[in-house]
Amino acid sequence: MWNGAEYQARFDELAASGMDVHGEATFVRAYGPKTVLDAGCGTGRVGIELAKHGIEVVGVDVDASMLATARTRAPDVEWVESDLAALDLGKRFDVVVMAGNVPLFTPPGTQNALVAGVAKHVGEVLVAGFGLDRGYTVDEYDEHCANAGLRLVERYATWDRAEFRGGDYAVSVHSRNRPGE
Repeated sequence: MWNGAEYQARFDELAASGMDVHGEATFVRAYGPKTVLDAGCGTGRVGIELAKHGIEVVGVDVDASMLATARTRAPDVEWVESDLAALDLGKRFDVVVMAGNVPLFTPPGTQNALVAGVAKHVGEVLVAGFGLDRGYTVDEYDEHCANAGLRLVERYATWDRAEFRGGDYAVSVHSRNRPGE
């Protein structure tokens, strides 16, 4: 169980020190989405920044404390408490984003179900950034995306689009497979 207020305070301190804490939102905005599903939204840092730019955002997280903080910070954004593997919002979003190591916070062995759960909501692209030093690889992630009908279109080493050459972090962009592809 997390403490949403403490978690958010860490990012507030980083922002106050001059650090850009919105790299993920900037990355997502480059796709020009009208709608975004912030999957594993935590306290809403990414989703709230996207909403400030006129994007319709739905944030989903399994942790009630994180969502309580998100609701306090942005009561006009839709926040949903759900396990992402079981998520069924009945609609697709231009971009689904999993920022903040989301696949690493699920129980080991459940990443395929996690990806399948969020993939149901992908209209155009799924964007995910996570560390590669905790036992879940980009090859496994790509396989889970393929199982869910998504294919890799871009991969970077950072949210500012540095070239991926291996290393301990990846930002991956997958799109829905189209008939005939």
